[in-house]
Amino acid sequence: DKPQTTRTAIQGVVTLPQAQLIFIDTPGIHDAKTLINERMMESVRAALDGRDLVLFLVDCSVPFQEQDEKAVELVKVLQTPVFLVLNKIDRVQNKQDLLPRLERYRAMFEFAEYFSISAMTGEGLPELRDAIIARLPEGPRYFPADYLTDQPERFIAAELIRERILHETRQEVPHSVAVIVEKWEDTPRLVRINATIYVERSGQKAIIIGAKGALLKTIGTAARQEIETLLSKKVFLELFVKVRPAWRESSQFLDAIDWRSMHGGQLEVDPENNS
Repeated sequence: DKPQTTRTAIQGVVTLPQAQLIFIDTPGIHDAKTLINERMMESVRAALDGRDLVLFLVDCSVPFQEQDEKAVELVKVLQTPVFLVLNKIDRVQNKQDLLPRLERYRAMFEFAEYFSISAMTGEGLPELRDAIIARLPEGPRYFPADYLTDQPERFIAAELIRERILHETRQEVPHSVAVIVEKWEDTPRLVRINATIYVERSGQKAIIIGAKGALLKTIGTAARQEIETLLSKKVFLELFVKVRPAWRESSQFLDAIDWRSMHGGQLEVDPENNS
């Protein structure tokens, strides 16, 4: 329910008896006010290039936003079919209320097809799946049937921790949080994970830690349980919180966390260098 929570394009693979679908989940469309926002928008443009089909996903439970119009402008130039997909219709009591929203999008751009779905309940998903398959060209299966994503487990674990932080802190610590898995030790019985949570201000650090460390413990417990489900193995998770001022504007820091997300290890950047 929070915008801009996806920071990099993530590839997911769905293998069905009749087809293999490769999805790319991109960051949301937004103003590039910081360096990290600029990189996120670069990721969006790169992800759109050369695709067979684009799903324009809209949260219909919230009002139309300026970013929606900017996103439409972005897909207008594509030589690719674009589906308009209104999601979260389970949160809309009167489905007739969707019609003005639908017409507003239709007036801006002629989408190839229109769908209303609920990813939560599954409503409308079979119809969307069948339409996607019908639009895709025939080709080989590029991945094994059990392949789910191109992201390593440590990246997913870091995202689960960050997601839990956003959930627990609400608007108090919006998007000034980065999570890096510094240590990943996989043993036959359990996985030992050390992760560092980076924030930009000491006040944000205090919020995440909470009174006597209570909130950090809550975050750690919930994240650990989700990671255990992911890995199907017991997890020992230790969290640390550090202040790194203006990290979202630091190319050095952003380059470092991109690498560490994939490979792990200690983050070696000058905390005072915002270059």
